[in-house]
Amino acid sequence: MHTCEPPFATMEAWLKSYPSVEGNYGHLLLEQKIALSPELVEGLRPYFESAHLDAREHFHAQIAIDLHPDAGAPGAHACYPNCLPPAARHGLFGEVMAGLMTEVYQEDFVGGHIWTVPIFLFRFHADVESYLWTLARDADRERQIFGRFGSDFIGLSLDDDGEVVRLIAGEAKWRNRLTQSSVDTLMLGDYEEDEEDEDGERVRNGRGVWFEINRDTPVPHGLRQLQRLLELRAPDDYAAAILSIDRAIALNGPPLPRTNLILISGNGGRRREKGDYLIPWEKCPEEYTAPHDLQVIELVLEEGADLIEQIYSSLWQARVDA
Repeated sequence: MHTCEPPFATMEAWLKSYPSVEGNYGHLLLEQKIALSPELVEGLRPYFESAHLDAREHFHAQIAIDLHPDAGAPGAHACYPNCLPPAARHGLFGEVMAGLMTEVYQEDFVGGHIWTVPIFLFRFHADVESYLWTLARDADRERQIFGRFGSDFIGLSLDDDGEVVRLIAGEAKWRNRLTQSSVDTLMLGDYEEDEEDEDGERVRNGRGVWFEINRDTPVPHGLRQLQRLLELRAPDDYAAAILSIDRAIALNGPPLPRTNLILISGNGGRRREKGDYLIPWEKCPEEYTAPHDLQVIELVLEEGADLIEQIYSSLWQARVDA
């Protein structure tokens, strides 16, 4: 299970927040305010280890290597998630940050709900298992990895009896440079070739994040995956949650109330000024048509790729080297 308390002090020192809530729409802009340092990496590392622990145990068992192999042991170069290529780690970083932001800034989120992230869904990444299996047996077989399908993370709001009363489903996206153009492409899709509107403007294909989140099923598949992990990892502690999810996923059952989360993270644009945002905060974007509450987070970093590299290179290293 994911049991690490969020690093509140590290987050407070690291990021400046600009929260806003209008009706059923929340927007949270977060800007880096201290430089990348070993202290920042160390402050975040335990949370990332906790977030990836279930998948690490699962994948290492599947590919037949130790959880913490000694240096030079067979397969030691294929440890999850340290060995994954940079693009894959960028995606994982966003998914962990979605959970971390939900736990740290929930008072600033739309609705003011209390959220818990009991476990992350990383073990359901089939291409990672395939990649690790081959890499453990042939260190030269590095390649890019296909993304995991479905919600990037699922969080729960529980009542006093432990039943699930609401879920939050997150989409996390990383871009090396957060510019208006890159975010528009992310949210609205690529431009269609050789197509223009009546005003002569280029036309986007509409296959971006807005499209995907608007058409998601009321009960996301990730909720079933989360339930299976709770049954496997903590059936007694989450018995009421497991039962209430059973009711929610029934084909004729009433769906749970839901909040959608979109997290966009990356380095700020070169001409960006403090407080600049790329997704409007004053009112809910007209492209969002789903009936659920919406929370948007813009995480603007400096040296973000270096931060990700240092975090993922550090995971479990103290234990492996001890």
